[in-house]
Amino acid sequence: MTEASGPPIFVQAFACWNWKCALLSAAARSIVYLAAMAHSGLRGGLAIVAVEMAYVTLTAGVYAGMQQRALELRSRLLGNSIVVVAVPMLAQIFDWLTHRAAGAAAPARATFAVCVFATVSALFHLYVMRKGAFLTGRCGRPLLDDFRRMPGLTSGFALMPIALLASIAGKLVRGMASEPAV
Repeated sequence: MTEASGPPIFVQAFACWNWKCALLSAAARSIVYLAAMAHSGLRGGLAIVAVEMAYVTLTAGVYAGMQQRALELRSRLLGNSIVVVAVPMLAQIFDWLTHRAAGAAAPARATFAVCVFATVSALFHLYVMRKGAFLTGRCGRPLLDDFRRMPGLTSGFALMPIALLASIAGKLVRGMASEPAV
């Protein structure tokens, strides 16, 4: 390999692997699959979970690394879009293809549940990474520090919709107050 050609794509992909998110994503997504499939009584559920654990452990770290790198983009909107839309969509497509190829295709209910979870998870990733948590490399802190921050990060994330609505309501009230009376 010459310097001009650069490292192989596989090496490049794993160069930004986020082991923290790989560990947490694999555990959380497998629980979502188990919960969704428990209600359907589907046999072979353990095979689906096994595929999920192996596949997500390998790939979630790469996807989270891509998300972490997207935060460094000049355009905050582009970075946020990559974190919340592009990476999760790519992950879900490859996840579905992997399950199909392994002969352990998840039922529609489980796939839908994981898509909803992936959307909320991506929004949470964006929130905590913008707050400096669950980052690896030069920007990262020890995993234990990230876990210590979780109660505050979780409550802050949960309260974001309320804060957003309050902000919008405040702007509307200020806008209405500044209008001249007719």
